[in-house]
Amino acid sequence: MVKFSREYEASIIPEWKGAFVDYKCLKKLIKKIKLGRRDADDSNGDCSLEEAALAAGVESVGYGGGFSVLDPVHALASRFAPRVHVSSEDEESGDSGELVPPTDKHEREFLEKADEELEKVNSFYATKEAELLGRGEAIIDQLRILADVKRILADHAATRRARRTLSAVAPSSPALSGSGLATPQSMSDGSVELQQAQMTEGAAVADEVMAALERNGVSFVGLPGKKDSKAGRLQLPATVRIDIPASNPGRAALKVWEELVNVLRKDGADPAAAFVHRKKVQHAEKNIRDAFMALYRGLELLKKFSSLNVKAFTKILKKFVKVSGQQQATDLFSQKVKGSSFSTSDKVLQLSDEVESLFLKHFAGNDKMVAMKYLNPKQPKSTHMITFLVGLFTGTFVSLFIIYTIMAHASGIFASVGDTAYHEVVYHVFSIFALISLHCFLYGCNLFMWKSTRINQNFIFDFVPNTALTHRDAFLMSAFIMCTVVTVLVINLFLINAGVPYTNAVPGALIVLSAGLLFCPFNVFYRSTRYCFMRIMRKIVFSPFYKVVMADFFMADQLTSQIPLLRHTEFVACYFMAGSFRAYPYETCTKNQQYKHLAYVISFLPYYWRAMQCLRRYLEEHDVNQLANAGKYVSAMVAAAVRLQYKATPTPFWVWMVLITSTGTTVYQLYWDFVKDWGFFTPKSKNLWLRDDLILKNKFTYYVSMVMYFVQLTFCMTLVQKGAAFGGLILSQMQMLNLVLRLSWTKSVMKISITKNETRLLDFSRASLEIIRRGHWNFYRLENEHLNNVGKFRAVKTVPLPFCELETD
Repeated sequence: MVKFSREYEASIIPEWKGAFVDYKCLKKLIKKIKLGRRDADDSNGDCSLEEAALAAGVESVGYGGGFSVLDPVHALASRFAPRVHVSSEDEESGDSGELVPPTDKHEREFLEKADEELEKVNSFYATKEAELLGRGEAIIDQLRILADVKRILADHAATRRARRTLSAVAPSSPALSGSGLATPQSMSDGSVELQQAQMTEGAAVADEVMAALERNGVSFVGLPGKKDSKAGRLQLPATVRIDIPASNPGRAALKVWEELVNVLRKDGADPAAAFVHRKKVQHAEKNIRDAFMALYRGLELLKKFSSLNVKAFTKILKKFVKVSGQQQATDLFSQKVKGSSFSTSDKVLQLSDEVESLFLKHFAGNDKMVAMKYLNPKQPKSTHMITFLVGLFTGTFVSLFIIYTIMAHASGIFASVGDTAYHEVVYHVFSIFALISLHCFLYGCNLFMWKSTRINQNFIFDFVPNTALTHRDAFLMSAFIMCTVVTVLVINLFLINAGVPYTNAVPGALIVLSAGLLFCPFNVFYRSTRYCFMRIMRKIVFSPFYKVVMADFFMADQLTSQIPLLRHTEFVACYFMAGSFRAYPYETCTKNQQYKHLAYVISFLPYYWRAMQCLRRYLEEHDVNQLANAGKYVSAMVAAAVRLQYKATPTPFWVWMVLITSTGTTVYQLYWDFVKDWGFFTPKSKNLWLRDDLILKNKFTYYVSMVMYFVQLTFCMTLVQKGAAFGGLILSQMQMLNLVLRLSWTKSVMKISITKNETRLLDFSRASLEIIRRGHWNFYRLENEHLNNVGKFRAVKTVPLPFCELETD
């Protein structure tokens, strides 16, 4: 049976951990009571034995505290020792129902601490309950407004369709002419009647919308005009609008267009007014649905908070009465717990039922399963099949890689006189999949560590729990990718040895199949994850036109560590799309000037995208730190440009420029990673050079991680450099590099000749080390983000509501 303390620690809400009962502390106090009582009983027992021995006239003889034949007599005498008699006054005071303060200081300390914990839990619950109730009332009002607006639009759309039908059937009917509706005949005579009909319709719809808003508590003060008399469109009053965040280019363009239309209007209406149309109503409906889902999650978390704290108080009081015997004090405190608001209030239950019924009616078509799929998504239980497949693919990969190594050595294809074109193709294709596989593996390690330390990455990234990847899934993807690519390489090498023409088309087929699997519309191989990845990549590529959230800039940071992967992809695309595999002229891509320029652009792109995301966040949040963060990526682009210039003109001036820019960029990145992203070096922190709150128990782990991260980043930055002079200057500045870096410096300065394959191996090692550094960064970045959420008790996202009332003078 699992101890309640472990079950309690595993069940509490991580972001609200500080508001829960400190069960561990109360258990320690009970342990103090137990030890104190045991010491008191031992001392009282010794005194009773001595008194009994003296009364019997027997002198105890001790042999260094050993066994005595008189011990049974001592025990019998202690049983008949006089007991303390409780007076009748004490009994009457005990029956009166008032709490008798315990005489033991540890018992008093326990009750005082338990009372503090009760007050803390009660206060937090009352605050969150009021917050959720207010939020629920606002969302329900928004739903009423949405329902009224949709009904009005649907009614008038039906009216317009009926008018068109009647106009088509009887264009010259006198009945229609007298109905006030515009007919084709009136349009042929002029557009005055049509404009009047549109104006009348717009006024009617606007009046109905205003009435609907007033019924839902939206007041209108000082409105000079409530309809667009010229455009004839449905327009909300000047004090209210449908506020749809410009989170993508389409919404941004729509918002800009509406502002232009409103500003350029001739009747001088308020530019803050917004037209109501079907697209905006659809966006409003989606926002309200998301707000209902977030509200329901918050209510469920608060119910869990209440039940866990009630159970914790019940368990700890049972332990207290068992150790101390203070039954009366325990009963009175238990009654106080049962009378607290977090134990007796049913407002959260009522609101939860109401939210569930409204969501079922308006967003799920009265389908209970569909509603709960959105409101309370469950993560599917992991099966042993995934673990089995991970082991299977890993073992297959190792076996095939050994077979490939033996075949390559036997055929001599990697010798100095081997097939150069084959080397180029295999190196780039293998590097692409190997780097992706390594990144997936490290992401799986991150997921495992986040789960072990109870970091809620699904909430931070806004992932749906029932479709989010687990660490086993990430390991499976990594093993499957490596198993597949090595299988293709073995088949390709076998065909080459057999003399089959166009064998290099086999790796190209692997690239095509991989791209097809990525865009596959069928629900196979983690379709939700693939689609989520493509959506995030689309938002990154079109930065800054999309709203930036945590998952977006986290993925963009991963891309800054995958620049070698992007350059490998460029070569493979050029090689196979140009049909070069038919004649093996791989120099077509490598020696082309446009290819080199494109490679430079690809190297700059991840930093450019990340800088644009920072600028977008600055415009939305007005946070100066975002500009400073953008400066970090701009400095990286400047350093890369200076290195390119040094490569073209290797003069002493550019050597020093490369040294200054690269060193400055490295220091800038280290500062930002340690201080801003990880939250270390907090002034006056109780943990030297760290922050106050740490998830890992061993502080030494953080210090080791900082040193390793510094070495990794410096090593990666140094290996990027080309040229003997620059390598010597860098190493003269960086004294903490390891033996491998010193050997690379020796190679650069002394111009030790190495083969092309060894150069490729060195480049691949650098790319792999950069990905390992990024995986290292990922854990502490999310740890810091999680602690920020914990500090603000933020366990549920806040969805902006669409119908916003504007302030008027």
